[in-house]
Amino acid sequence: MTSFRIALGIGLLRPCIRPDVVLPAAADAARRMTTVESSDLAVVRGEARIDVRFTAEGNDEAARIARRVHAAVDALATVTAPDLSRRSGARWHPVPWRP
Repeated sequence: MTSFRIALGIGLLRPCIRPDVVLPAAADAARRMTTVESSDLAVVRGEARIDVRFTAEGNDEAARIARRVHAAVDALATVTAPDLSRRSGARWHPVPWRP
């Protein structure tokens, strides 16, 4: 299995959504389909950014998982700059996909 990472910028929260539910919802969405290696929330250039690392057999499966994570987060907040990448050694390489 290969490691992949979906990164999502988080904008405004939807009405009645608490900030502390967004990261667990993203990780849970991936966990329903695969093994989640890690999940993290950081502020990058003034924007909240979620990273969920997970395993997948290949790019197509990773894209399906990424779409599920994107949809789960999009239901809770505005999503900006979604990015999917694949780990190769110590480097991350972009994977083409459509949310």
